Formats: sequence, C-alpha cells, structure tokens
Amino acid sequence: MTNLTRRTLMKGVAASGLASALGGQAAMAADEPLGITLVIPSPVGDVGWGHALAAGLEPVKAAYGDKVKVTVIENIQEGPDADRIMNKTVADGNNILIAGSFGYQNGALQIARRNPAVTVLHASGFQVAPNFSPFAAKYFQGTYLLGMAAAALSKTGKLGSVSAFAIPELITSINAFTLGAQAVNPDIEVSVVWVNSWFDPAKEQEAAKALIAQKCDVIFSNAQDTPSVIAACEEAGVYAFNLNSSMKSYAPKTYLGCVATDWSPFFKASVDAHVAGTFKGANAFLGVADKVVEVVDWNPDIPADIMTRIKEIEAKIADGSFSPFTGPITRADGSEAAASGATLTDGEIVAMDWHVKGVTTPLPK
Repeated sequence: MTNLTRRTLMKGVAASGLASALGGQAAMAADEPLGITLVIPSPVGDVGWGHALAAGLEPVKAAYGDKVKVTVIENIQEGPDADRIMNKTVADGNNILIAGSFGYQNGALQIARRNPAVTVLHASGFQVAPNFSPFAAKYFQGTYLLGMAAAALSKTGKLGSVSAFAIPELITSINAFTLGAQAVNPDIEVSVVWVNSWFDPAKEQEAAKALIAQKCDVIFSNAQDTPSVIAACEEAGVYAFNLNSSMKSYAPKTYLGCVATDWSPFFKASVDAHVAGTFKGANAFLGVADKVVEVVDWNPDIPADIMTRIKEIEAKIADGSFSPFTGPITRADGSEAAASGATLTDGEIVAMDWHVKGVTTPLPK
C-alpha cells in the first residue's frame, strides 16, 4: 500500500497541470493492476477513522494480490485541494476512488459523472449516482449500548461528547448515546462540545477537559482521529469511548469500549462488483447486521446486570427486532420525534438535524 501526503500530490498536480487533472480517465493497459485510491482528511495513524478505512482495504489486497494497487492519500483537507487531488488520481488511471470524508461529496460526485467507468465510494454522504455510492455506519446502534453502560457507571448523571462536525451521522450517534443512557437513568443529561475538525489534538483535549470540569464523568469521543480525548479522560480518571477503532492502549483503566467499524465487507463487495461490471450506485447504510459495526473492549467495571441487558439489546439490534430510534422520542425543543412504538426510518435517521431531550447543548447554526 502506498501512502501519499498533500505535499507530494500537489507537486504532481502542478506538474501535470490543472487541465490534465480535470481531464478524462487515462486508459489502462489490460495487464495493469486495478488502481484503488483512498483519500482521507487526516493521517492513517494507528487509530481512528482513517486507520479503519485503510484497514478495510487489507482484505481486498489479500484477495486480489498484485491485480490491485492500493494508494492511500492522507491529510487532504476538504475543499479545492481535495477536488484537484481526487481528479488527478482518476486522470492517472485509478478506476476506484474512495472519498473518505463528508466534505469531499460534491467534488467526488462530479468526478463520477464525468467518468462513468470509474467507481466512486463516498463516506458519510447522501448523493447517489449509477457509479457513485455513499456509505455510512450505523454508529448509533453501538452508541446506544455504550450509553447504557455510561449511565450505569456515572455518579453525576452528566455525560459529555467531544464531537467533530454537526453532521447527521454524528448527531444520530449522540442522540442514541443519550437514549441508551436514559434507558438506564431517565434523568441523564448530555453536554456536547463541537470542535469543527476531524483532526485537532490540542482542541480535542481542551474540549474533554472542559466537559470534565462541568462534572461529566463519561465522555464520548465522537469521530476524533486522535486519542487525545481518551488519554485526557484516563488522566482524569473519567470513563471514555470512541468510534471506528480501539484506543484501549491509551486508557487501560477507564476505557469504556469502542464502536468499531470493519469496512472490508463493503469494500470487497464493491471491488468485486466493479471487476464484474455489475456495480450499481446505492446508499450503503451499514450496521451490526452487516458485520460492519461492533462494540468491542467492554470495560469490566460495567455491572453484570447492566451487561446482561446490553447483550440482550445487542442481539435484538442484530436480528432487527429493536431500533434505538423507536418511540416515544422527544426532541430537545419538546416536540414529538416518534410516537410510542413508532420507529424512525433510515431516511429520517440519515437526515437527522435535531437533538433528543436530555442533550443540553444546542446544535450550532
């Protein structure tokens, strides 16, 4: 696997010229490997979102061997640079592009429309085209379970979340976390600090410390690509959990668990379909039943009776008989989101732009 950075790629873009970078797909010789490029906004590292995406391509490499060439381009901020770099990867002959950030959506979609022979997979978005599939994890299935554990361990009744951006994927994660906690303690409250970054260790650590100062004694690190929040909580003796990949080594005592993601089933199926010429763009919203989402590294401090309840709910989520977003659900503004017994649809979940009652921090405008 080749790892490239923004500096390396921008030199290439400058050398080839913007006109070339925006041009059509370069022809590939029949004996050349299939080029797969993953573009992400942060370093691959040993934990976090970028790490989980890159790890999801390992089974693809194992299955196809030298018939594929995987390139990971890291530290690419959303915006014009990302568009130019993604265009260049296609102009260079790569036939599968994985756009690994919500803010890459518009540029990646335009690439797909101009290059119908290219398959584009886009993280966390909502647009669909014949050769363009958005993909997202049902993190909320796992954060609901960890909310139950958090409420059982909290002494203050105050939980917190350090969150990246106020996009539906992260809002649903917070809401499910809150609902899971309220299933154990109805009086639970959740405070949120939005850091507006996927990768800012100093800001993330400051946010965690601010929540701890507000008496939050369990913290949800919501889409951070660094262990800053987890490490700060360990130092303060506060429980914490995160998404995507395990950070237990950074908090051996107070790590509550991880909503881990394994993207390999989706990536492998997408590559197989591209090779077979059968790929069709669709919205891939994947969870426990798809073996993409799994809660791991449960803390042994969680009371046995609560752990039993958690496992029962987890099994129901897996077989489809329970959804964290089954009513009654009340929004933070007091309006009804779901009546008793009613379950929000996937469409309503992926468009979620409101908090449930119990989340005390208003969404940014």
